[in-house]
Amino acid sequence: MFDKIRNWRVRRTIARRPIAEPLWRDALQRCTAARRLGASDQATLRVLATLFLEAKSLEPTQGLQLEDADRVLLAAHACVPIVKLGIDWYDGWHSIIVYPDVFIPRRPHTDAAGVVHQTHTMMAGEAWGRGPVILSWADVLNSGKRPGHNVVVHEMAHKLDMLNGDANGFPPLHRRMDRRAWSQVFSSAWDRLKEEQRNGADLPIDPYALESPAEFFAVVSEQFFETPANLREHLPDVYRQLEQFYRQHPY
Repeated sequence: MFDKIRNWRVRRTIARRPIAEPLWRDALQRCTAARRLGASDQATLRVLATLFLEAKSLEPTQGLQLEDADRVLLAAHACVPIVKLGIDWYDGWHSIIVYPDVFIPRRPHTDAAGVVHQTHTMMAGEAWGRGPVILSWADVLNSGKRPGHNVVVHEMAHKLDMLNGDANGFPPLHRRMDRRAWSQVFSSAWDRLKEEQRNGADLPIDPYALESPAEFFAVVSEQFFETPANLREHLPDVYRQLEQFYRQHPY
């Protein structure tokens, strides 16, 4: 019964608020990861993007104007990771706040001496537990232009990671996935890259991945969708785990 109601609502949303063909073609041209999908998966992505735009509030700030084409592009980027998972994986939060460029959240930080400072770190994106996703529009537009970088996929990976608690690089795995294998693969890759970094080697992925297990998962997710050949070559076991989690095979 509930499935019938849900399917009816999905069909109604798609019928009432379809993404116009020119807007969709434009999004595919500008979203590398979406272009890599087959025709059937692109059709699924279009449905998910429609549902995403209906469910989420896109909130530009500081005078930024987002045209319809911009909103469709953002939705396409955001829904690439859930093509095989479904829109329900993005339940529990509502807003995407979009700054024109990098932003500087001001947060108190207490140092070891007990002195309180304000942080002034420039950021391209941020995801809060059950709160909003925050994005730099300049970085959204640069997604896919720098190899392996996609700020939208990065923050959506954090959202998926948070589905079972704090972001820790361990999203809710599917029933037939092995939790021990996931931990072993990610820990081994982390340790090896840390050692390479200490030795001054060039890393095959963004060194920001080594900030924390949560950032590692988000960065390799970016790589998985943007430069899958590179990830598969250098971190094949991580690539295979992500194949199982996202249920996609981009390379």
